[in-house]
Amino acid sequence: MLGQPVLPRLADYDALYRQFRWPAPAAYNIGVEVCDRWADFDARRTALLDSHADGHCDEISYGALRDKSNRLANALRAFGVVRRDRVAILLPQGPDVAVSHIAIYKLAAIALPLAMLFGIDAISYRLRNSGARALITNAQGLAKLADSGDTLPDLVLSVDGAGDKALSFPETLACASSAFTPEVTAADDISPASKCRTNSFPSPTTGCGRRPTGPGPAGCSTACCRGCSTACPSWRGGSNALTPRRSSP
Repeated sequence: MLGQPVLPRLADYDALYRQFRWPAPAAYNIGVEVCDRWADFDARRTALLDSHADGHCDEISYGALRDKSNRLANALRAFGVVRRDRVAILLPQGPDVAVSHIAIYKLAAIALPLAMLFGIDAISYRLRNSGARALITNAQGLAKLADSGDTLPDLVLSVDGAGDKALSFPETLACASSAFTPEVTAADDISPASKCRTNSFPSPTTGCGRRPTGPGPAGCSTACCRGCSTACPSWRGGSNALTPRRSSP
């Protein structure tokens, strides 16, 4: 059985509302939760559909997602990335973004998603302000950051192959092991990495874009937004603070 139901069987909505509390497991790693446990159940099960411009679609299994994210986690660790370190992701949405997030979470590090539409100033500020230890990007991202000076982290991986100051993402993963033991993280861990696995900055369209909104409330494993400070009960100290939950298939 992959997971227990989150909601009890109650016919009275008001009673359900009053009694509901998010379950807080003693150990919880979002990378394991969204990938590895599904791969253990059925490694051939489809995890992602990658649709291409020419109309064909690739199916990516949970087993393939687990193996590739394990290879990336091992590679990042080999280059010195450890728990609590920030790893920036400057990529368009696609399978490599999912692989990167999952690998970072397995390491108990913190993902720093960056929009491809950001200008050089916005990207450079986020890299400097977050203290990012690594950057995963593509040829477009490298071109944008070509004149960024010393902004780039020591480790830069490009999914389009090696480039100026960047190692090849595919070649680096090919040299890494597909066996990896994820870090144990707890819902009530006081470390920033366990409080929030994603460090996000508000979009410049809603303000200066220079106030990071994560790491956020304990147990939050999703990207935070500007609204967290007013909408999320974890920030307000509510009695029903959001914590991770197990999802049933």
